Amino acid sequence: MQNSPSNPRLESWKTFFKKLRKNRAATVGGILILLFIIIALIGPFFVPYDGTEQNHMNKLSAPSAEHWFGTDHHGRDIFSRIIHGMSITLFIGFSSVAIGTVVGVFLGLISGYYGKRIDAVIMRTMDVLLAFPGILLALAIVSVLGGSLTNVIIAVGIFAIPSFARIVRGSTLAVKKLEYIDAVKALGASDGRIIFKHILPNVLSPIIVQSSLYMASAILTASGLSFLGMGAQPPTPEWGAMLSAGRSYMFDAPHVALFPGLAIVIVVLAFNIFGDGLRDALDPKMKN
Repeated sequence: MQNSPSNPRLESWKTFFKKLRKNRAATVGGILILLFIIIALIGPFFVPYDGTEQNHMNKLSAPSAEHWFGTDHHGRDIFSRIIHGMSITLFIGFSSVAIGTVVGVFLGLISGYYGKRIDAVIMRTMDVLLAFPGILLALAIVSVLGGSLTNVIIAVGIFAIPSFARIVRGSTLAVKKLEYIDAVKALGASDGRIIFKHILPNVLSPIIVQSSLYMASAILTASGLSFLGMGAQPPTPEWGAMLSAGRSYMFDAPHVALFPGLAIVIVVLAFNIFGDGLRDALDPKMKN
């Protein structure tokens, strides 16, 4: 009795994880991201101080055993605020990337599959959005909608849509020319079934890579908006807003801006190196 053939999709995933494990930078990035998510979920329950509790008798204190990262200009514990702010930062990143991914992937699939006039309208709209530098586009959207976390998420999500749409459109154009798509059409499958059941699974690799890499850009953009006063409003412990407040004390109490800035750098770096590892593992042209 012959052994049943192995599942090609399962084998491809095994190959992917083997390549990912070989990339040490990606492994470190993935571990850091997992650690950040765990801290964001359970960290606020274990911090020694309330992130919004003020103590003006102890403001601008240097790092110590009592306050690991020191205190800010309102006497609030910076370490506790950074832990509370991690959940806010990751929520903004994941939410905005989800918006950009869902809308961008849908538009890219429709544009690439149908082509002609539909493709022209969608792609010219994406070109208009891409004509604006990312931070300026997000800043313009937040200026119209008003400064808040929700509006920052919407603005950063809209900023992400053109990149996902163009990537998915290009992959869709390549996949829809394959013979098995013609066979499915000949069997009478509907356009929706072809797009979402047969084309979408085959263009997931660039979507996953772009999503992981864009997380870093989303966090940087959201922090930049908060730094400019267009995002999270006080006393919300958002890292960009904390960095903005700390710039007034760069010489007298540099720790107020140092630790929020380091938090942003470490999280962005983790997503960047993890995204690079994903790209190498999912690229069929990469050699072992």
